[in-house]
Amino acid sequence: MSATSSAVQHGQGEQPGRIMSGEMAEQPAMLRRILQRGAPGIREVAAGIAAKKPRFVLLTARGSSDNAALYAKYLLEIRLGLPCGLASMSTTTAYGARPDLTDVLMITVSQSGGSPDLVASTKAARAAGAITLAVTNNPDSSLAAVSEHSIDILAGPEKALPATKTYTASLLALHLFVDGLAGGDGEAAAGALPGLAEQILSRRDEVRSLASRYRFAERMVITSRGYGYPTAKEAALKLMETSYIPALSYSGADLLHGPLAMVDNISPVIAVVPDGRGGDALQPVLDRLRGRGADLFVVGPQVQVDAASAGFALPTAGVPEELQPILEILPLQMLAYEVTIARGQDPDAPRALAKVTETH
Repeated sequence: MSATSSAVQHGQGEQPGRIMSGEMAEQPAMLRRILQRGAPGIREVAAGIAAKKPRFVLLTARGSSDNAALYAKYLLEIRLGLPCGLASMSTTTAYGARPDLTDVLMITVSQSGGSPDLVASTKAARAAGAITLAVTNNPDSSLAAVSEHSIDILAGPEKALPATKTYTASLLALHLFVDGLAGGDGEAAAGALPGLAEQILSRRDEVRSLASRYRFAERMVITSRGYGYPTAKEAALKLMETSYIPALSYSGADLLHGPLAMVDNISPVIAVVPDGRGGDALQPVLDRLRGRGADLFVVGPQVQVDAASAGFALPTAGVPEELQPILEILPLQMLAYEVTIARGQDPDAPRALAKVTETH
């Protein structure tokens, strides 16, 4: 998008990134809203689906919602032992496949609920016997209409093209849903999240200083394991769609199977280090990266940040590992924003993108 068209879209003289910045700042209030207003309805939906005893879960999504769906996959497999798969929508929409989905739970995650392939694949899944659930920021959307059940993530209107608050809203809604399937009380465990999110978002000057290190980066590698892996994928997407820096995301295990060869002391590596088993599993990867002299940026516990080239320490003490992704992504959203501003670009208006992507 040209500078002229960007100015027309946002108004002459408006600060670049104003919309994205404002929506990032809304996240603590949004998390409180979900816990206070959304949780009872989510728990009711979960109870209704649990009574149907699904034997398998298929997750369907695109973009940031796809990363939220991957987070749900970890939750469902770890918390409930339910086997999960990420659906290949083209098998239905392009090839016309009609699998037997009796007793399968199909969860479709979409902030807009308007992408034609998501709507079509959900409709086909329901016709094939699936229990269908829409997780969306638009309860009046086509996706919600064709689904048997729906959850409103209550993020409020999101106008910036890069998804920020709808991503964290999806994570919290999915956590509450899975916890509801397990018969738990997810609100209690998540109660500290809004206040911790406020703490993280208040450290914007710290992130701005860190962003200056990466203003001229030509590529980045982002890695994690376990619950942190969806965060790595979402951070890579945010960097690519706002700053246009090629950002490659890998599971730490996959990084060792070949891609480690491209790591040097020039291209930064961002490691999302969960405070828990995922971080323990990532430790051998961190050791290998340091051994190669990587410019290692860590988002995680203070002890891990101290051992890296740079980083952002997270206040995760006492926060269950499964909830940490809601906090992990916040400094990385800010990093993508600040790097983009430092490069003289407008994160509100990434070139060639639209808020609703109509894939078929």
